[in-house]
Formats: sequence, structure tokens, C-alpha cells
Amino acid sequence: MPHDIDIEPRLLRAFVAVAEELHFTRAAARLYVAQQALSRDVRRVEQRLGAELFVRTTRSVTLTADGVRLLPYARRVLAAYEELAAACAGESDRPLLVDTGGTMTTGHRVLTRARETAPPDVELVTRFHSGLTGAARDILSGRLDVSFGWFSGLPADVRAGLEHLPVRLERMAVLLPDDHPLAERETVPLAALRGQTLYAAAGNEATAEWTRLAELLFAGRGIRMAEPFPGLEGEEEFVRVVRKRGWSVLASEEFIAVPGMVLRPLVDPVPLSPVAMVWRKGLRHTGLDVLRRAAAGRGWLARPATDFWLPPGEAVD
Repeated sequence: MPHDIDIEPRLLRAFVAVAEELHFTRAAARLYVAQQALSRDVRRVEQRLGAELFVRTTRSVTLTADGVRLLPYARRVLAAYEELAAACAGESDRPLLVDTGGTMTTGHRVLTRARETAPPDVELVTRFHSGLTGAARDILSGRLDVSFGWFSGLPADVRAGLEHLPVRLERMAVLLPDDHPLAERETVPLAALRGQTLYAAAGNEATAEWTRLAELLFAGRGIRMAEPFPGLEGEEEFVRVVRKRGWSVLASEEFIAVPGMVLRPLVDPVPLSPVAMVWRKGLRHTGLDVLRRAAAGRGWLARPATDFWLPPGEAVD
């Protein structure tokens, strides 16, 4: 591999987009370029690096060993370029794009409070992604600024390009059809879910961190994961599919109302979902400062007095 490498950011963005999408058509759409131009840029990156980054077939695109190894470096270089551009352009002059994941979420509560205290010239614009895993890709590419979710559930190479602030230990719950035998209870012990099947967004790559959290919680408790299903976009579609399929759903205490279903807190132990505010390393914006102040001092990081569960290795202090 050559030692004197000069690759402009546009070419690195092409490499990163294809690496994350593993699909040239989707990557081209993401970058708003023609697929032919994207393919040409990727070839230029490979030529300048002296390494093949992708294995291409008529059916799939996968990263080579060199591609996997170099991807974290490309992300860090792009992040540095973005920091330089932000320092030169005065990033606080533009709207801050904040993903809250929905209207009944911790993130949306933080955003609402931030808007109440933000200076008049600070614009906080809402986006609704279905998971932190998907949102993190857009944060690293500069298409999004802030999101919320389980930071430790992201891959290590993704976390390397991000900063985070713990916001809440959110109590988890179960959404049940109102005729379910457990629906009459005010709370549902985890042991009562043995033999039950719960939907936890398996099959949706954008919410992989939530599915992983569910796997850790279900392990050894005899709780089954619902079969993978394509990602559900929007609250209306979620309600339609969940009701049609009769699923019980692993949820959190902040959750949308679903007609014909009831939300019950989980106990014995109380499972906690760590929610953090997440943003790109080096981001400097007045709106980010406002959001951080809005997330602080809420008492949301207090642990329950009763027995509780956190994912293994998760810091709670």
C-alpha cells in the first residue's frame, strides 16, 4: 500500500457510503450522485490505496479484509474534515437536526424542553429515525446531528466517531393485546413471560441495538424473540402491523398508545434501557449546548430502589 496517499473527502464519502449500505444503488441515492459516478469514485479510492476494498458480484457487495480494516480510518478522516468545515463556517448558524425516534420518547421530551429555553436564533429540527444504529450512520455522514438510544449497543468502530451523554435509565415494559392473560396485571414479572414470544424489531437493521438489548434480557429466561420482520416506518405502520399480527412487544415506559393493547411495566427485576444523547465528535453548535442542558438534572439516571437489570458491563454511576 503506498505511503504517500492523497484522497479528497468526496472519494472517501463514496467508500464509506458503499461500505455502510453494501449496495451501490442505495449508496448513490444517499449521496445524490449517479451510480456510474459512484462506482468510478470507489475505483479511484482503490487505485490510490493500492487495495481492493469490495468484493462485487451480480448479487451482492461485501467488504474485503482491507475494506473492513480501513473503514474506521476513513470515518475518522471524514469527521476531521467536518470539524474543520464547521470551525470555518460557523456551524451554529445552521439548523441542528435532531432525531427523537418518535413523539413518545425520551429524546422528544428533551427536545421539547430544549426548544422552550433555546435562543430565538437557534433552530432545532426534528427527524424521526427508527433506531440509533441507523441514525448513527447518518450522524457520521453529516446528514444528522443528534440522536438518542443505547450507545453501548453500537459497534465499536461507530462509537469511535461519536460522543455521548447518558440521559436516562428508562424502565422497560411490555405491550400486550388487551385480551392477553397477562394484560389484567398492573405489572408483569419477567418470569411470567417464560414461553412467550415478543417482538423486538428483529430484522430491522436500523434498530439492531434494541434487538441486541432484548437478546441480552431474554437470555436464560425462556422468552422467545419474534421472527425477523422488515423494518416498520412510522407510528401508523407500526400500529397496523403489530395489531394485524397479534404481537406482544418489548417496549419502554415512554411509548405510543396502541388501540386494543395495554402497556405494562416489567418487574422482578426492573429491566432498564440506558438512553444516551449521541452526536458526532467535534460537533460545535449552540443547539447542542441547549440540548445538553435540557437533558441534565432530570433525575432520570437514578436507579430503582428495587432489584433491577442492566445490560452486562453497562456503567450505572
